[in-house]
Amino acid sequence: MRNFIDMLNKAPRLKSTIKTKAKGNINVRPASEAMIELLTLLFLNSLAEEAKAKAFEEKSATIRAQHVRAVSKKVLKKARG
Repeated sequence: MRNFIDMLNKAPRLKSTIKTKAKGNINVRPASEAMIELLTLLFLNSLAEEAKAKAFEEKSATIRAQHVRAVSKKVLKKARG
């Protein structure tokens, strides 16, 4: 339950990051904003799962930056389709 509350607190920061990364002055409707946020969270979740598996392969109890870097290319390719 605590992770869910933390996720809700971090969502507005994610929203502002997405708006600043958008090219130009684009108006995004609320439904589209919600879809973008959900897709971003799904991507981050899959990245975390792959990094967790990589850490487990290396017999590490914690996920480190090297594990995330090692799987990021694979997850990006999968996300593109």
